[in-house]
Amino acid sequence: MPLLRPLCLSLALGLTASLPQTAGAETLGSGFAGSYLAARHASYNSDYTAAADYYTRALARDRNNPALQENALLAFTGLGRIDAAVTIARQMRELGLDSQMASMVLMAELLGDARYRDVIDGVSDELSVGPLVDGLVKAWSLMGEGEAEAAMAEFDAAAETTGLDAFALYHKALALALAGDFEKAEVIFSGAAGAPLRLTRRGAFAHAQVLSQLDRNSAALELIEVGFGSDLDPGLEKLVEQLEAGETVPFTQVRSVRDGLAEVFYTVAGALEGEAADSYTLLYTRIAEYLRPDHVDAILLSANLLESQGQYELATKAYNRVSSDDAGFHVAEIGRADALRRSGRADEAIEVLQQLAEARGNLPIVHVTLGDALRGEERYDEASKAYDAAIALFEGDEAGQWIVYYARGITHEREKRWELAEADFRKALELNPGQPQVLNYLGYSFVEMQTNLDEALEMIEEAVAAEPGSGYIIDSLGWVLYRFGQYEEAVIHLERAAELMAVDPIVNDHLGDAYWAVGRRIEARFQWHRALSFEPEPEEAERIRRKLEVGLDAVLAEEGAEPLSVANEDG
Repeated sequence: MPLLRPLCLSLALGLTASLPQTAGAETLGSGFAGSYLAARHASYNSDYTAAADYYTRALARDRNNPALQENALLAFTGLGRIDAAVTIARQMRELGLDSQMASMVLMAELLGDARYRDVIDGVSDELSVGPLVDGLVKAWSLMGEGEAEAAMAEFDAAAETTGLDAFALYHKALALALAGDFEKAEVIFSGAAGAPLRLTRRGAFAHAQVLSQLDRNSAALELIEVGFGSDLDPGLEKLVEQLEAGETVPFTQVRSVRDGLAEVFYTVAGALEGEAADSYTLLYTRIAEYLRPDHVDAILLSANLLESQGQYELATKAYNRVSSDDAGFHVAEIGRADALRRSGRADEAIEVLQQLAEARGNLPIVHVTLGDALRGEERYDEASKAYDAAIALFEGDEAGQWIVYYARGITHEREKRWELAEADFRKALELNPGQPQVLNYLGYSFVEMQTNLDEALEMIEEAVAAEPGSGYIIDSLGWVLYRFGQYEEAVIHLERAAELMAVDPIVNDHLGDAYWAVGRRIEARFQWHRALSFEPEPEEAERIRRKLEVGLDAVLAEEGAEPLSVANEDG
């Protein structure tokens, strides 16, 4: 499905302007300020576990407080405890409170109980969530009632009402395939029915399965090749194997009406991701999980949203729900390792990835992720070996592989194995010519080694042209000009870099050197003091202190380096 404009999506979903607000000041005088304030603090930090606990305590003292109810509802739904959320939603409905979240939770309960007629009757009244969700849910509910023709008309109406044709057509195609009408489903998937559908991974599975049911395995294989190339995850690899073996692949992407309804909430969550608050998007993924507990993609998205909110323990629990025999297991384990690392448990994260490398050693991404984790802990020798393992699995050169050679080049450079590092950087540029990060790193390395300065300048200028707002790259340009003795020009770029990266010790140190070189000694000392305040590496900090004591000229003399020398007019 194509990316949706935020305004169009908001109108179709009926999004409220903001998430629930906390209880008003009058609550504080009700004798339970402690629970209220603790709950408010937990909500602010997206701590769903604590928020659910404290809001429950507060509600025990003020059961009919709408703000407390709304926040408690958000907390329980965020935890995936839909049954508990239903209790609160019912209370809100009894009080006559109008709440989109309460409607969503009550709708989920009815759908989970297959009470489709109640949903159909309710979406136009008290159960309304928003035009898009209402329309798609009503259409799938009609399918559940055995009214296929009315369901198809409702899918069409949803497309017309919301203006989001691709959404409605995608679900109509799924419903047609579930009903066994693969010919009509294929017309929609192919784009012949109207709005073209962007090839997502789930959409590719559904479309390929439909094509296989129509005895068109070769077309399904072409679809996957065009959409994903040869870099396939285990799930797609298995599908390709089945298609190549001539098997008729069953349609399993949506196995029931309830699966289709789960897909509604998951696809909406996918469109909301990055456009709405993570806590709001999480409501949709949690309901998708409630309706289809084995919806691995919904579980993974929930975990990712929790991780983005700093809820690493909850994210880890979500990742742990993906079984080791699922095609998405390696994705879950990589996510779990990231959550562990971000919570300060780097050694545990590395252990998870090492075990994954043993269990899924045929996947380059596993070794690359392990290499990244080891490199982050400055375990460069181990990181290089992990990247070696990933590169050994590459069957041929592809543009996307540049990042692996670049990462391995960094580890080799840190290991002081420059010949290997340079070879990797140049391989990365061969795969992705003009890549600014690689150009900058290689060019800056040349500058630091005071070799290949002409090539270094060309590389860094090209990198700046590609990313003119990057402080790191602009710093590199200023530094290479400084090395060339073009101090006045260097100052201009280094001042710009310091504006973009005001608290970076290296950038401030470089600017101090450039100021010294042009005779601006007071400003130079000021920048060196700034650099020290930002805690540079110990060796660099000692050098800065020495410059403050005796000046840059004396430090260069002590180091046996060439004295400062302004370039001639011809450069």
